[in-house]
Amino acid sequence: MPHPLLRFRLPAVLLGLVILYGIGGYMLIEGWNLLDAFYMTIITISTVGYSELHSLSTAGRLFTSTLIVVGVGTMLYGFGVFAETLTDGAFVKYRRERQLERALKQLSDHFIICGYGRIGTQIVAEFDEHKVPYAVIDQTEEALVRLRNEDRLHVEGDASSEEVLKLAGIERARGLISAVDSDERAVYITLAARALKPDLYLISRAGRPESIRRLELAGANRIISPYQMAGHRMAELAVRPALVDVLDTLHHGMSEIAVEEMLVKQGMAAVGKTISDAGLLSPQAAKLLALRRDDGTVHVNPGADMRLEEGDLLIALGSEDQLYASAAMLK
Repeated sequence: MPHPLLRFRLPAVLLGLVILYGIGGYMLIEGWNLLDAFYMTIITISTVGYSELHSLSTAGRLFTSTLIVVGVGTMLYGFGVFAETLTDGAFVKYRRERQLERALKQLSDHFIICGYGRIGTQIVAEFDEHKVPYAVIDQTEEALVRLRNEDRLHVEGDASSEEVLKLAGIERARGLISAVDSDERAVYITLAARALKPDLYLISRAGRPESIRRLELAGANRIISPYQMAGHRMAELAVRPALVDVLDTLHHGMSEIAVEEMLVKQGMAAVGKTISDAGLLSPQAAKLLALRRDDGTVHVNPGADMRLEEGDLLIALGSEDQLYASAAMLK
């Protein structure tokens, strides 16, 4: 959004031309000096009602009449632009957009959510609950109105545009979620995101089964079909309702214990140590449920002598204090 003061460029230029017109006229017609001509022009176009500096000739009076008409019209036009700027809240909108840009530049290790429809709205609600940083990209008016009213970090534009993705901080992002309702747009978004950041974690929605393969080829790490997930969820609730309830309780943190994942990163103290030597089997640590290697191999209930490697993902169950203790042992 351009600065609201740029709206006054045309009125300012017109006012300058009117002043030059008045100064030139009085100097040529009446033979006045520059200061007297400037002063007479200003009091004439501002209609303050001061008396004339010098007596005017007939030609000077006719010229003054034209100066009044042109000058007052220009002043009224300028006041109209000013009133319009105040009425539509341009200054407030400009300040809000600058604050939004600063907040987006400060984001790091966040998720970019493309699309703020029904699925995107639910993702944002989940991220808010778990305090996960994010930025939303959308271009539909209905979604943008909701984003502004809810005061959420967002970027207006097409999520498949590299410039828009850069504005959302894709270079510093942890991952991207494509929740748009068009499979074709999802493919373009995935391709653009993968080109900008090859190691970015990409999750995409697929409306049609045949789109899953296209999104995989485009570079998506995970593809979610809402219809397949809904069917799977309903089947699980029908066959194992108690298990689903327990897992939901653990996932959403509605009990004293929770399940979390912890990534073994480069430079951590636990790299190269066994699970036992790292202290992850102590009573203060959370219970290790599984370990997934970087190549995708999963070890359920890993043994004490299993050595930790960079890129390992640990799934742990425990209280908040136990989970924090395990994370501290890894570092």
